[in-house]
Amino acid sequence: MKGKWRIVSMAMWDKNFLDMIEPAHISFNDQDEGSFAFGCINATLACSLTTTDADFTFEGQDEMEPTSGEGWAELQPDGSLEGEISFQNGDETSFTATKW
Repeated sequence: MKGKWRIVSMAMWDKNFLDMIEPAHISFNDQDEGSFAFGCINATLACSLTTTDADFTFEGQDEMEPTSGEGWAELQPDGSLEGEISFQNGDETSFTATKW
């Protein structure tokens, strides 16, 4: 699970939105922290990691406005990552990522 993952698809948004500012990604490190960025959204993560999955909460910015929420990610048999990001009082979307 640790490392940087390229978000290749999200249920709510198309590829043009995902890579609007920078390549869409999610990452997890050894200190149970991480980050993600896609569209105009970027956030830091507080994670609970195992070798095959992660649960996380996040805080960040969405078009310069504070945002927060939670999510999860799970390693798939083909080596990809599938998960969900849920914004507090807002949108919820699934995502797929590949190791970067």
